[in-house]
Amino acid sequence: MAYISFQPSDHFNTKLWTGNGSTNALTSVGFQPDWVWIKQRGGTTDHHFYDAVRGVTKALASNTTDGETTKSTGLTAFGSDGFTLGADGGVNGSSNTYVGWCWKANGQGSANTDGSINTTYTSANTTAGISIIQYTGNSTSGATIAHGLGAVPKVFMCKKYNSSGDSWRMYTEMTGNGSQLALDQTSAADSGNSAMWNSTSPTSTLITLGNHTGVNGNTDTFICYAFAEKKGFSKFGSYTGNGNANGTFVYTGFKPSFVMCKKTNSADDWGTFGYFPSFNLIDRFLYPNANNAESTGIAPGDLLSNGFKLRTTDGKFNGSSDSYVFMAFAEHPLVSSNGVPATAR
Repeated sequence: MAYISFQPSDHFNTKLWTGNGSTNALTSVGFQPDWVWIKQRGGTTDHHFYDAVRGVTKALASNTTDGETTKSTGLTAFGSDGFTLGADGGVNGSSNTYVGWCWKANGQGSANTDGSINTTYTSANTTAGISIIQYTGNSTSGATIAHGLGAVPKVFMCKKYNSSGDSWRMYTEMTGNGSQLALDQTSAADSGNSAMWNSTSPTSTLITLGNHTGVNGNTDTFICYAFAEKKGFSKFGSYTGNGNANGTFVYTGFKPSFVMCKKTNSADDWGTFGYFPSFNLIDRFLYPNANNAESTGIAPGDLLSNGFKLRTTDGKFNGSSDSYVFMAFAEHPLVSSNGVPATAR
C-alpha cells in the first residue's frame, strides 16, 4: 500500500480558471510553482510552458519545434501560492477557459558541476523527484549533466530553446536508452538511436547525452524536465491496450490527478486527461502534441483510488495489443501520512 509522508498537492497541483483579458493573479495552488504548463481548453492556442529557471515571460510550446518566445503579457510572476498572468490570449484571454498544471522544483536553482557539462542551473526537488535543468550543449557523445535528484529519473524531456527546428526529445525507462519519443510529434518510439542518449541510461546523479542537435548541439541552450518516481506521488510505466471498452486497468498506487499516455509501437497522438473535476467517466482530454481544443468526443477512462482504467477503444489510449507508456501524478496517495485512504471520484 502506497504510504508517503507528504501531501502530493504540496508538489503538484492543477489550476482551472476563466481568463479576464487583463492582469490575473491566480492563487490556491498550495506552493510556489516552478514549472507551469498552460493550455486554453476551448480554443486552438499553443500549449505554454513557463519555468522559474528560464524566468517569467519566457514561453515554450510542447506542440511545436519553436524556440523560446518572450511574451510580456504571458506568465509575469511566480508567487508563493500561485502565479500571475497578463492578457496574452494563450493563457488569459477574456472569457476563455484554461488549465494549468503546476510542479514544484527548487526555485531557479544553482549551477551543478557534477557532470562533464556544468549546468547553468539545476533546480531539484528531491522529495517529489522533480528537476529542471538548464545547460549549454557541446556536441560531444557521452556528455553528462547533473539532475540533482539523488534517484534515477525514469522520464526526462529536453528542448533546445535558443532557436527553432528541433523537437522535444523524451527519454523513458520503459522504451530504453536506445530510443526516444518526441512530445510534439505523433511518431512511434524509435530504436537503435544512440545519438540521443548515447545508449546510456541515467544514474542517480547524471543524465547522459549523445551528440544529436535536439539534446546537445554545440553552444545551443537547452531546458530539461526530469522525474524520478516517488511511491504514492508519481508513476511512470507501460501497459498493453485491449481494444475494448472494458479496458486495461493500470495500477499507480494513488488516485491520479494527471495522466499522460503515448502509444509507442505506431504513430498516434499523445493524450492528457484527469484535470477536469468530474465523476467517472472522465470525458475529456487534451493533445500535448497539438494545439487542438479540449476533446469531448472520447472518454478515456475512470480515475480510481489506486490507478486508472481505460474505457475507450480509441487507439490513442487503448488500441488492441498496442503498447503505451504513461506518466501519472497523484491527487491523493492510497494512504497518506494522515492515515486517510483515497477514494475514487
